Amino acid sequence: MMVRSGNPAVRLGTLISAALLLLLSGGGIGWTQSAPPSLGLQQQGPQAAPPPSTPAPSVPPARDENPGLINEMGKLFDKLPSILPPIKSPSETMNDLSRLATPSTMVSGRAVCPISSNGAPDCKQAADQLCQGKGYKEGKSLNADSAEKCSAKVLIPGRQRKPDDCRTDTFVTSALCQN
Repeated sequence: MMVRSGNPAVRLGTLISAALLLLLSGGGIGWTQSAPPSLGLQQQGPQAAPPPSTPAPSVPPARDENPGLINEMGKLFDKLPSILPPIKSPSETMNDLSRLATPSTMVSGRAVCPISSNGAPDCKQAADQLCQGKGYKEGKSLNADSAEKCSAKVLIPGRQRKPDDCRTDTFVTSALCQN
């Protein structure tokens, strides 16, 4: 049956319906291994004989690797115990806290963090220096601040700023000091 209409939407809908009918009747998507429904049509020619039955293998086939998101997340969850540190018991946590709570004092000040060999600021050394200046043995950095320090050359009008004109200094502003 052919439907002719001046409306393009009707023609498109008819074309899509015909394509779906052709796909479904041709044994395509969604049909099992059994024969597709006949839809009242008779087949012409000889029937194909069913394939000979083969014994089922005793070992299931190996599962192919599926590189999907769910599979990758499963791999991550399998690796989690080796990535995360072990969880401490409440008594171990309390021991750690009591060790940290030994007589200590918080001090404020300003000590420059020297640049270590890898290029990062070493604020442990600055915290120790800040605490030693207040009469304590060592310290642990609590707060830090950073500021850009530039040479006077950047103030010259019309001069292009160069990469080595300024540097960022990091300072420890408060530390927890212990004897």
